[in-house]
Amino acid sequence: MGFFDRVSRLFRANLNDLVSKAEDPVKILDQSVADMQADLVKLRQAVALAISSQKRLRNQADQADSQIKTWYQRAELALQKGEEDLAREALTRRKAFQDSSVALNGQLKAQEGQVEMLKRSLITLEGKIAEAKTKKDMLKARAQAAKAQQQLQSAVGNIGTNSAMAAFDRMEDKVEALEASSQASAELAGADLESKFAALEGGSNELDNELNDLRQKLKRGAEAVALPPSDSPSASTSSEKDELDFEKVKVKEVDNELQELKKEIDTL
Repeated sequence: MGFFDRVSRLFRANLNDLVSKAEDPVKILDQSVADMQADLVKLRQAVALAISSQKRLRNQADQADSQIKTWYQRAELALQKGEEDLAREALTRRKAFQDSSVALNGQLKAQEGQVEMLKRSLITLEGKIAEAKTKKDMLKARAQAAKAQQQLQSAVGNIGTNSAMAAFDRMEDKVEALEASSQASAELAGADLESKFAALEGGSNELDNELNDLRQKLKRGAEAVALPPSDSPSASTSSEKDELDFEKVKVKEVDNELQELKKEIDTL
């Protein structure tokens, strides 16, 4: 294989590929119908010329037949007048028109066959063009729908790899994470606050109960100090003094314990 053959084949291959890629179905369909319309116009012109030629041949054939009759009548007239030579000349002319008539009728028959063929071709082409126009509209609609579907699929495919869409998805995930963190913080804060109040309420109840117990003890101690003396004045005086000292010591210890409790409460 020669170098120039390879270059030529490569050039034609690239050119065909370029043409194939450049072909737009909608434009090609319109152009095809336009070409058919141009062929139809040419075929109609050919049919018109064939019909015109047919009519001309028929006129010529009719004229030839008329001349045959005329020269035959002239030959008869010449014989009747005794003009044999003139009659022979008339028959010679008649023979020429007969030959011409035969030829013209043969051409006329051939022309009629050609005209009929052209008419059938014209009718067939008109039918094909009408069908092509109908199909063209349908094919154009299908081509446009397919192109729109292809563009849609391409757009949908590009969405997955689009950086803007990816960034949007990341921000959506980030917002959801922030919302989850905020909810968790709120729940933890609420739980901590509840636990603090529960501790305060529980501690306050315990302290109140304990203070009430202490008050009851102090009240009982004060009533014991206020009891009347017994039979022996000295014994009662001594006993009363001991009890008073005991109560003083007891009250002092209770006061100290109460102060410690208050300090503990303050530190809570």
